[in-house]
Amino acid sequence: MKKFNIYTAVLLVGASYMMSSCNKYLDKDPDNRTEINSLDKIAQLVGTAYPSADYLSFAESASDNAEDKGPGVGNSVDTRDRPYAWEDQAGSETNTPGNYWNGCYEAIAAANHALEAIEEGNYGDEVLQYKGEALVARAYAHHMLMIFFAKNYQIGGTNDSPGVPYVTKAGKTVFGEYDRGTVKSTYENIVADLEEGLKYVSDQNHQVPKYHFTKSASHAFAARLYMYLGEWQKVVDHATLAAPNGNFVNNLRPINTTFKNMTSSEFRNAFTRSDVKSTLLLANCYSTWTYNETPRYGYGARTSLMFTENNVTGGILDNKVLNYGAPNYTTYKWLYYFFYTGPGIGYPYIMQPLFTLDEVLLNRVEAYAELGKYELALADLNTFYSTKIRNYTAATHVVTMPKIMAYFSESDPKKGLVKAALEAKKAEFLQEGLRWLDLMRRDLPVKHNIISAEGIETDVFLQPGDPRRLFQLPPEVAIAGLELNPRD
Repeated sequence: MKKFNIYTAVLLVGASYMMSSCNKYLDKDPDNRTEINSLDKIAQLVGTAYPSADYLSFAESASDNAEDKGPGVGNSVDTRDRPYAWEDQAGSETNTPGNYWNGCYEAIAAANHALEAIEEGNYGDEVLQYKGEALVARAYAHHMLMIFFAKNYQIGGTNDSPGVPYVTKAGKTVFGEYDRGTVKSTYENIVADLEEGLKYVSDQNHQVPKYHFTKSASHAFAARLYMYLGEWQKVVDHATLAAPNGNFVNNLRPINTTFKNMTSSEFRNAFTRSDVKSTLLLANCYSTWTYNETPRYGYGARTSLMFTENNVTGGILDNKVLNYGAPNYTTYKWLYYFFYTGPGIGYPYIMQPLFTLDEVLLNRVEAYAELGKYELALADLNTFYSTKIRNYTAATHVVTMPKIMAYFSESDPKKGLVKAALEAKKAEFLQEGLRWLDLMRRDLPVKHNIISAEGIETDVFLQPGDPRRLFQLPPEVAIAGLELNPRD
């Protein structure tokens, strides 16, 4: 396996903590850093061990939550157009896979720097919660890299295809050798970090807990991770631990109550606030996703049918669906803030929910289905929809196995329940990027429509096994010998 220089390749195209386009990592010797010599400084450093870039634009555009609205509709937006066509994007600008790669490794570098300071210092038991948070954050960033840049973990398979470099040491010099390892070895490292970190994570001493891997957020991550490994009982166990006292009923997104009664402006202001009960982890991400965009490829009239037609409950979802001239639709979920670098000059950023109890509950539905516990899966599915369906009444909208079989034309109860969970997530997390995760994890084909200049419409498919299902690593890393993903 080829080796490469982590600082000249992986982080060379990355950014300093605050702004990706400003100071490159190699502008200064990696050891020319603030000395970490107090518990407070460790806490602050661990708080930066989260990706400051997002995956929304390329993940959502590549998925079946996007469509071609036709020639003359919307604008050409490169960070939408290329992912929709499953084409590689050169460079590492905002919203690109390369930018997300860099953001994840910046987060990993911060976690490693903190862990090294903890190891070298003498801080007593008070430091253990920061050790736990750093380990879980390091595992999370590597897992997200695996999702986008490596092949799926095959349950029962050899998993010997390339993974991603698993970096566990802070850089002391410009030179250091790393390789991609394998899917198997990378997941082994992710699990080891997560399980060790779970011993120490805490809900204490956080000014804003939703910005950190607390116990609930860490269990939510564990539930998602073990889905990739097919360890379904662990999914159930961690999902249950993620909810306050195991209670999901009163802690899901209040789509058909509180959110419904808000104006669009109030909803946009509220959706990514840290006081939303369902939100477990928020990240500060520089992004122009949906910011002043009217893209040709994106959320359109077909996608919006999820919110105007009856679903498996027999009812209609009560999510906010807005348009700024059909077929240009938006969920209006994102409120933009600005990091100002000068008078009237700055960079937009969003607060991105990385984990929610809504996702956790639907993950448990899928796990229960895989375990053959169909009644428990149905109970969770009905809990979820009780907060989503317009004018919900249990007598009318309860989901049953006969309803699932008929709606999905499916005779296998396990497959029917899994399809129901995936459909619920597809709608709930529209414009949040999670649909791509399920499409890849379940090895499902992706269909996109293409409308020619003459108005002729055809469908194209991204089939299982297609190498384009793996996003390409930043081209800069190849200079140092890191193996890129195949394209033949």
